[in-house]
Amino acid sequence: MKKLFIVFVVFFAAVSSYAQHKEVHILSTNDMHAAIDRFPQLAAVADSLRTLYPSLLIFSAGDNRTGNPYNDLYDIPAYPMVALMNIVGFHATALGNHEFDSKTDGLARLINMSAFSYLCANIHPDNSLGIHTLPAQVFDADGVKVGVVGSVQLGTHGIPDTHPDNVVGVTFSPVNETLQQYEWMHNQCDVTIFLSHNGYEAEREMPTLFPWVDVIIGGHSHTQLDGGEVLNGVLVTQNANKLGKVTHITITLEDGKIVSKKAENIDLMKCTSKNAVVAELVRFFNDNEAFKRVLAQATTPFNTYEELGCLMCDAFYKETGADVGIENFGGVRYETHPAGDITVNDVLRLDPFRNDAVMLELTGEELQQMLIACHDNDDNNFPYVGGIRCEVYYDRNDSTKIKKLQLLTLEGDKLDLKKKYKVVTNSYVAAISSSPRKDQGRSLNRETTDLIMKYLEHEGYVSYQGERRVLQVK
Repeated sequence: MKKLFIVFVVFFAAVSSYAQHKEVHILSTNDMHAAIDRFPQLAAVADSLRTLYPSLLIFSAGDNRTGNPYNDLYDIPAYPMVALMNIVGFHATALGNHEFDSKTDGLARLINMSAFSYLCANIHPDNSLGIHTLPAQVFDADGVKVGVVGSVQLGTHGIPDTHPDNVVGVTFSPVNETLQQYEWMHNQCDVTIFLSHNGYEAEREMPTLFPWVDVIIGGHSHTQLDGGEVLNGVLVTQNANKLGKVTHITITLEDGKIVSKKAENIDLMKCTSKNAVVAELVRFFNDNEAFKRVLAQATTPFNTYEELGCLMCDAFYKETGADVGIENFGGVRYETHPAGDITVNDVLRLDPFRNDAVMLELTGEELQQMLIACHDNDDNNFPYVGGIRCEVYYDRNDSTKIKKLQLLTLEGDKLDLKKKYKVVTNSYVAAISSSPRKDQGRSLNRETTDLIMKYLEHEGYVSYQGERRVLQVK
């Protein structure tokens, strides 16, 4: 009897010791931007981790879509990403600013097709829109309560970085004020996580503002961290865009208290394993010959965003008979392109937003003011131009503030500030550049991608190597 009692004591002591030690494992992504070709590797990594950790949680910090025509121009725009995320087994995503690219009806439709939650505490859609998001959600990871709160960044107009027409009927509350209301989750959960689509600079400040949060899975700025950083006791993670890397987060608890947090990068570009089912589905989504049509030849490689931006701006003004073309800094979606074929797919990846081309008649002074307004409303990044050159002088005491802007002709002469010029840009620039001007612009009923493709076909061969039209002096 005594031996039996000892056996029971040892057994229950072992069980008690085991119950005191818990691990939460999370696979996180951000700013995937429709990189569907990496999903076979992502699925293989998820399968492998789930074999080791059956309670694995999979989260995205937003901007799942936009950047791949095979996804963005599918019959149901962005459905391929939703289908693939469903198969991989995502549990939740934050709303990124690009989740609004197919407007509120498109977002509502995608949410209804998703097997995962959309978390955003600072969005307030009209009930009639049918946008079924949650501010926060609690997940069970092998008995550990994991509370997750989502948020999306807001730009200078109080909305995410998207065309204002995309969020009609939706209001947003300030991020930090909203997140402060969720401290209760820290008291009711074992682990508290922010799914934050706010950018690295904002997320570095959050550990000071919200010391009660345990992990911030960040996005929006495409900042590549080496695993993660611990700031004020809070683990902050983020990866560059398009699924080059993902993060494996491990949170260890003893007696219900967190004792360690670590984050490790997994390089999907070096991953040789692929999920065969997901690979076949990706092949199906990529089966569109129209996107492979060659438009022109690049006789030299494109090596910078500005070189590609100059190409876009030239297309805008030359294909419409205008004097000036403008493209916002954030509207150029990749940095390099090799010499050789430029295809329909290349153009649609470069300019994926399906913006209308807009014509404005502006005086030189109004053009100055519009360019400065575009800079101020695009994270202090000066736009690209065609038909003119710009000398931008920044305030010595504030490197983000433009002190003087000099507009020049391509020959180097000063632009006449009183003369009127025909200016073509995209509808997003026309909407966010809230500068004083008489002409608010009119749609040309053509998408900017159409202008770029026609320009390339007309030119046949293009070279923009070393092209610079904006001189910035700080």
